[in-house]
Amino acid sequence: MDSLYTLTTTVNGRIHTRVVEPRMLLSDFLREDLALTGTHVGCEHGVCGACTVLVDGVAVRSCLMFAPQVDGCAVETVEGLAPGPDRLSLLQEAFRETHALQCGFCTPGILMTIKAFLAETPDPSETEIRETLGGTLCRCTGYQAIVAAVTLAAARLRTQGASP
Repeated sequence: MDSLYTLTTTVNGRIHTRVVEPRMLLSDFLREDLALTGTHVGCEHGVCGACTVLVDGVAVRSCLMFAPQVDGCAVETVEGLAPGPDRLSLLQEAFRETHALQCGFCTPGILMTIKAFLAETPDPSETEIRETLGGTLCRCTGYQAIVAAVTLAAARLRTQGASP
């Protein structure tokens, strides 16, 4: 049996210390230990992007990382996007306004991917948006509304001088 690992990480601004198995996946840690079920698990191979979260601001596939790898890191999940319980982030609001989701399974991963993308590319072209979305699978929308949402969010973020 593997020895256990004591992990301390900040998730959505809150510090968590847990004892985990060294081979526990980050996606399982978030969903099972922290009850953050917005991080969806689809393919479990890093292909679909549904499990994408931010680790120290970088978009990563949580199904490909072990929980101990985020020891000392800041993790952000989709639950951390909204500024308050009754408010959406600019990015979430743009998705709502443009009807950029249908079943919603892929949406948390897409939102986290786009948050990291817009932090690095505040004025993206449609081609850049589509290339970034190429790493996420959505079987419902055809991506057009998602591209429109990202374009809208980027414009609003630039106008307000805000970060995603």
